[in-house]
Amino acid sequence: MDRLALYTFGVLKRPLADSGALTREFYDMGKGVYGEIGRQPGYVAHAVAAEGGRGAHFEADWGVWGEFAVPEWYGKGRTAETTALAATLSLWAGLRSAFDAIYSGLHRTALNRRYDWFERSGQPNYVCWWVSDGSTPTWRDGVSRLEHLRDHGSAPHAFTFHHSFAPDGTPAPAAYGR
Repeated sequence: MDRLALYTFGVLKRPLADSGALTREFYDMGKGVYGEIGRQPGYVAHAVAAEGGRGAHFEADWGVWGEFAVPEWYGKGRTAETTALAATLSLWAGLRSAFDAIYSGLHRTALNRRYDWFERSGQPNYVCWWVSDGSTPTWRDGVSRLEHLRDHGSAPHAFTFHHSFAPDGTPAPAAYGR
């Protein structure tokens, strides 16, 4: 059975190592979001670094999720002190479970605050695609799919919830905000 891969990417206004109130608030909200998301029906897994502190994305060991990668439009720092991004890579049982988790609860609250923390880049900030059961998407896969979405729009290869596709490549039902 295929699973849904979901990659998210955003450029933060401040580096992750920043000690300001908004950065602390972002981290605090994130802890709660991850805890809640992990208990959602249909959640399978998400990329977690073996070790690492704030901003250590590029230097971290991500195991089967591969070497950390970012879209070509990310132009900020790459060290623990200068990295200013938030990225996630996760697996879901299907579209409905991922959609429901993203657009409800604490994550919905965080989405409503996104412009407090993130720059408005004009680039897509997430992408979905299907992977076969037993496969683990990599960060490079997520970046490649996000860049494909930016360049070509939603297609079975890379899509959004609002213009989604079933594993067989047919358009998904309009239940996801079409």
